[in-house]
Amino acid sequence: MDQTTLTSVYNKARCLFDAQDIAIALDTMAHKISDALRDTNPVLLCVMNGGVIFTGQLATRLQFPLQMDYVHATRYREQLSGADLHWRVTPATALQGRTVLVLDDIFDEGETLSAIKKWCENQGATQVYTAVLIDKQHDRKTAALKQADFTALYAEDFYLFGYGMDYKGYWRNAPGIYAVET
Repeated sequence: MDQTTLTSVYNKARCLFDAQDIAIALDTMAHKISDALRDTNPVLLCVMNGGVIFTGQLATRLQFPLQMDYVHATRYREQLSGADLHWRVTPATALQGRTVLVLDDIFDEGETLSAIKKWCENQGATQVYTAVLIDKQHDRKTAALKQADFTALYAEDFYLFGYGMDYKGYWRNAPGIYAVET
């Protein structure tokens, strides 16, 4: 994809949440997660690649001991729509007997987060919580999991990028959450 097209997508996009909106939402989410997990010795499990910015920003707000690891499972593979779940990397940390908090950038249909949660349970995790930066509001939730345990923000049903979410593999680094103009 050429630089001109990518710049045009960014310039035409509508900012739904800027960095300050996201920071306030993450502060609120961190308090809720702290209340629920502070005494559980949790493992934070970042869903790559989209969850990396969200996980890094949220983790610094959690003021209790925790371990961090990641999983790389994706349905999108830099496309604009999802397909079958593709597992690239599973966590190195043993989850047996642990509380796990799975962190992902977006809750769209719920398939990826639902599959990762089930995988963690099958690994022996005693409790598996889920947290997402943004939940896209629509009636196409297809997984058994219909919402995350912790959600920072809610958005209308647009193709979103920024703050970890990508547009065809680009703009994960955008400083807010943007809706692509169609």
